[in-house]
Amino acid sequence: MSSFGRIFRISTFGESHCPGVGVVVDGVPSRLSLSAEDIQRQLDRRRPGGNKLGTERNEADQVQILSGIENGLTLGTPIGMLVNNKDQRPGDYGSMSQVPRPSHADFTYQQKYGIHASSGGGRSSARETIGRVAAGAIAEKYLLETYGIEIVAWVSSVGCHDADNIDMNTITRSHVDANEIRCPDSLAAEKMTAEIVAAREAKDSIGGVVSCVCRHLPAGLGEPVFDRLEAKLAHAMLSLPATKGFEIGSGFAGARMRGSVHNDPFVKKGNRLGTTTNHSGGVQGGISNGEPVYFQVAFKPPATIGQEQQTVNFSGEETILAAKGRHDPCVVPRAIPIVETMAALVIADLVMIQKIRE
Repeated sequence: MSSFGRIFRISTFGESHCPGVGVVVDGVPSRLSLSAEDIQRQLDRRRPGGNKLGTERNEADQVQILSGIENGLTLGTPIGMLVNNKDQRPGDYGSMSQVPRPSHADFTYQQKYGIHASSGGGRSSARETIGRVAAGAIAEKYLLETYGIEIVAWVSSVGCHDADNIDMNTITRSHVDANEIRCPDSLAAEKMTAEIVAAREAKDSIGGVVSCVCRHLPAGLGEPVFDRLEAKLAHAMLSLPATKGFEIGSGFAGARMRGSVHNDPFVKKGNRLGTTTNHSGGVQGGISNGEPVYFQVAFKPPATIGQEQQTVNFSGEETILAAKGRHDPCVVPRAIPIVETMAALVIADLVMIQKIRE
């Protein structure tokens, strides 16, 4: 489905090479100060053509707000937003229309719907995430202004290169955006950049991991048992194109620990209870405990590469595919605002659900 959320609810629309993509956002509180500039900041961070590490497709991705705002304030009614596609080149995909790209969604969309978008991957393209980012930028502003909630994501690995010594309590988006790779560890950033450049020069691609921290969440967010906070975050992150893994807190490393080491003892922190460690990742029993919520998302290497690959067409006839078009050799630098805004959508929705109980 193309809708997400229960109260703060979004529905995205559009394909990679159609005239435009966008979103309808329902449930935004009235009288929230909001402008196109508030939304554009995150769209600028995810837009293609921004640097040498991404796709050569160059889109301005200027948002148009169609409804739901008057005189700079939200009306409480659905907010419609549109971003026009201006640098689409469907002709680049003509020779590939009858050949499902290996590890891409061409084959599965064809099997499910009996038809698939012949250019750019259609709805499976990362172009679809524009609507999520635009909607999530609204959620971010609401959360920051109402609750002081901060959400920061960064590139923590590319290939076999990992970032070290990242302080989740102090990292800011300015730290993250200090280099093109969006990794605040400068030494690791250099190695990651070289890895992506090498993959591009070899007409290949490379995967990576995005880490994210959400600070200043109140305790009590999350709806056990099926809508736990970590379950909703996993749902949001694994709905993103190219994602293959999600872990929160200690994640899979926690499976190697004993409870005496993994447990987070409680202490008094000012006027609330807190924990001395945070292996739980800010979530216990599916509910936020007031500590920072942190998680990681694994992104696979982009499926569309320029190298020749032995495969078959939709009729089963052997062929060689060397994909054309403009594609990211690694998606994680541009995935940063997408992860942040999807996290904001989850938290905003759970905040509103919790308010019903008050």
